[in-house]
Amino acid sequence: MFRTPSHAPAAPEGWWNSRAYIIVLMLIAAMPLVYPHIPPLTDLMGHMGRYRVELADPSSPLLTRFYDFKWAVMGNLGVDLLIIPMSKIFGLELGLKLIVLAIPPLTALGMLLIAREVHGRLPATAVFALPLVYGFPFQWGFLNFALSMALALNAFSLWLRLARQGRFQLRAWLFVPIGAVIWFAHSFGWGVLGLLAFAAEYVRYRDHGKNFFVSVWRGGLACLPLAPPLALMLAWRSGSVSGQTTDWFNWSAKLVYFMSTLRNHWMHLDVASLCLLVGLALCGLLGMGLRLNRTLGHGALVLIAAFLLLPRIALGSAYTDMRLAPFMVAIAVLALLPRTDDRRWLNGLAIAALALFVVRIGVSTLRFAEVDRNYRVQLAALDHVPRGSRVFVLVDLPCLSRWDPTRMDHLGAMAIVRREAFVNGQWSMAGAQLLRIKYAPAKGFAEDPTQILRPKWCRDPRARTLEYSLAHFPRDAFDFVWLIDARPARWPNQPDLRQVWHGPHSGALYRVVGSATAASETPKGSDRPATQ
Repeated sequence: MFRTPSHAPAAPEGWWNSRAYIIVLMLIAAMPLVYPHIPPLTDLMGHMGRYRVELADPSSPLLTRFYDFKWAVMGNLGVDLLIIPMSKIFGLELGLKLIVLAIPPLTALGMLLIAREVHGRLPATAVFALPLVYGFPFQWGFLNFALSMALALNAFSLWLRLARQGRFQLRAWLFVPIGAVIWFAHSFGWGVLGLLAFAAEYVRYRDHGKNFFVSVWRGGLACLPLAPPLALMLAWRSGSVSGQTTDWFNWSAKLVYFMSTLRNHWMHLDVASLCLLVGLALCGLLGMGLRLNRTLGHGALVLIAAFLLLPRIALGSAYTDMRLAPFMVAIAVLALLPRTDDRRWLNGLAIAALALFVVRIGVSTLRFAEVDRNYRVQLAALDHVPRGSRVFVLVDLPCLSRWDPTRMDHLGAMAIVRREAFVNGQWSMAGAQLLRIKYAPAKGFAEDPTQILRPKWCRDPRARTLEYSLAHFPRDAFDFVWLIDARPARWPNQPDLRQVWHGPHSGALYRVVGSATAASETPKGSDRPATQ
């Protein structure tokens, strides 16, 4: 399989493999995130709430009353660490925006460097992979994961370059700290780097005439410089992590995740774009005008196998397998090289790849700007929330089956960021999160997903209805109820809830009548942290 030798001629020269073109592509990759004040990625605001607690003064009610934050060694610290210096220079919100803004260009650079390394020059088809920079896991807001994958792709290009130059001892020394840095950013990126490096080493030994078993053995040995984080991972995952690993071989979910690889705004465009990329990869596999590079072809196979074998939930973390989908497609597309040297065909392929990238970036830019405007409307409610308040957030969301999400799921965490308020909806899992909720009066209505409302017909067993939440939430534990993106027909009319703000079309803020006006006036209740 993938019979193209590793010493095949380099890709033909053209405008599509110039350094200036690579820089332009990186700038284009950043465009959707330039305008929005808050990057409109679904989970991002929840993470931003955690960063505010992390950076809070010890005397802040965030740490004295509502949350605990304790550092620990774990493979999920990328942006949590980067935000410290960035917030000192730019402030939390701008600092985080700059970090997120850098991830797509850095990911694009990694993809292009990999393609250039294996093909000698950037092939005309390489840019077809760049729409996957904005794959669904990034749109969801898996920040540490996205950062680690951007680092892993660039590190893999360096791994290939040093192998081509025969500098194996230098590579071994360099990748001990490189592997550790990527693991600390997020263990998933470190794992993907290990899989791709193993595939590359296996192919290298096979190209040198070694049999299958020798190639597997020596390929594994070559990856030992990436192994030190295993000790940290065993220590991290063996003790305090209580999350379960479950939902293996859920083929229907895997199919949905794969079809959602480019999920953003227009379902027909997203699915058609994915079908085009898969079709190109199949053309390369079948030798129909394209060929597949052996190194990246085997790398794609390894990632596909991992996608099929991984469970949906690993140690309490959901969507484990889904995160691989964009990258297994990207590696398969980056493996492609046109069989022809005809300039007309090569120019046509390069222009088609650029056109697809620009169209998808344009759609994302318009959609992100629209979501940012919606955010601004809902966040006007915070002008009426005093600092240190306790806010019970309810976000009116459509069913998960809706292709284009509203991205409002964690917008309520901006009350933590801007008002040092207690807000329900933070993630809290021992050993997997640095933040812990300790505000006992809100027990049962404190953590994610208590903020999520969905229609009754959605088949989401964790989501509550508006009626249930308003009937049962503890009035003495909260000062405000914030209904995010709820239409007027959904606004409650209850004597103990007094409306103090509403948006022009949706969203409302209610004062809990008779509630303490500040967190300091609330009875302390139990000192024991709420059980999560």
